[in-house]
Amino acid sequence: MVSDGVDVGQRLRLDTLARLTRPGQGWTGPDVDPRALRVGVAHLGIGAFHRAHQAVFTELAAAATGRDDWGIAGVTQRSASVREQLMPQDGLYSVLERGADQVSLRVVGSVREVLFAGADPAAVLDRIADPAVRLVTLTVTEKGYRRGGAGGLDRSDPEVAADLAGRPPRTAVGQLVRGLQRRRSQSGAPITVLSCDNLSDNGQVLRALVHDFVDALPSSEATGLADWIAASTRFPSSMVDRIVPATTDKDRTDARRILGLEDRGVIVAEPFSQWVIEDDFAADRPAWERAGAVLTADVAGWEAVKLRLLNASHSLLAYLGALSGYDTIAAALTDDRLAGAVEALMVEDVTPTLRVPDGLDLADYRRQVLTRFANPALRHRTVQVAMDGSQKLPVRVLGTVRDRLSAGAVPRHAALTVAAWMVYVAQGRDRRGRELPLDDPMADRLRAAVAGADGAPQRLVDSLLRVPEIFGADLPEHEEFRAALVDHVARLMSG
Repeated sequence: MVSDGVDVGQRLRLDTLARLTRPGQGWTGPDVDPRALRVGVAHLGIGAFHRAHQAVFTELAAAATGRDDWGIAGVTQRSASVREQLMPQDGLYSVLERGADQVSLRVVGSVREVLFAGADPAAVLDRIADPAVRLVTLTVTEKGYRRGGAGGLDRSDPEVAADLAGRPPRTAVGQLVRGLQRRRSQSGAPITVLSCDNLSDNGQVLRALVHDFVDALPSSEATGLADWIAASTRFPSSMVDRIVPATTDKDRTDARRILGLEDRGVIVAEPFSQWVIEDDFAADRPAWERAGAVLTADVAGWEAVKLRLLNASHSLLAYLGALSGYDTIAAALTDDRLAGAVEALMVEDVTPTLRVPDGLDLADYRRQVLTRFANPALRHRTVQVAMDGSQKLPVRVLGTVRDRLSAGAVPRHAALTVAAWMVYVAQGRDRRGRELPLDDPMADRLRAAVAGADGAPQRLVDSLLRVPEIFGADLPEHEEFRAALVDHVARLMSG
């Protein structure tokens, strides 16, 4: 079958790719020979972000150094869809980069294996235990860490409890601990576990969760394991940044037109990509700095800039934009009222709380954030960014709130972000009456909390502020912050 000059029956694979005559422009890659790559990285959570970010960095690093031992074994946690997309394509997929006025496509070959944990949990543990694997990386989202209200492992979570009881593990922390347990009993080879999720101090968070899991095991299983992990495993922190919106049918059509082959695993990303990594490894690692990553002794400053400026602004635009009827982040930013709110959040509330890393121009970074958000080609949906607000707000916004309150200032624009989330949860519809999905691990709890508010701003604010997993015990008691929330909520609900 031929459509627009493309044989749509030809799917991206090593053999079909090799038969193509590469044009002078339009697409590139792979930068390594996938057939020669051996697995050296196990990745938990092989969604679109990992494939657009760490997998690309890893391939470029391998190409720059001529190494053939940094192939990736990806683990899909919730469904077999990524495995079904990529394995018939020999692990190949394309990244469609959409700038404001140009489109390019890169074929990536660093993923050599995709495992579905639900079908073959033993294979996941075997990969973590494999001495050839020197790195385990993670992008399982904030909720995938299954933290309780105090920040530690939520042992009351049924999935965590089942993993602790000895079920083949389904949670990321359970997979890590059981894999490390197997590694210790086999080779004992050192390994690095690198979180790439948007959590402050994510390496230390993950280290603590791993040790929480070990501490909860029966003594017959845990004896010596914590000491071995402390001696043989490193948990560096990292900061990642790239906008990766959901792939659409148009994206698939454009990729097929550019490449000349059907790619069922195509993902979309902006041209920008950033990775800052704490240089603390137990064993060998890819030369990611050769691919543009920053290796540093201190990730915290970079991380705070990204979480508080970029991610918090993204959330503000998502909630205000969705309530106002805007489908995409770029469309929301065309509204002068919303653009002004984002600028004020960054300048007035966030900037005074930051310790700026050496070499970073903060004013230029703020301009860059707005330019990236305004890219209309990405069509990053507001409701997609609005997902998991109960997990994202504490990381992205509430640190700024607490820092400004402790300095004697009420962060009105950060409060607006929280208020917009509250109205999003309570109303569930935009100004045109369209439903807004509440996609959140605490959705039932949040709906129950707002059920008795009856549209009254004060009751709505109080009901949600009393969810301690989000706001702790301190913020509900701060009268000025509460008053700012009530004021914002009243305005948003009336207009």
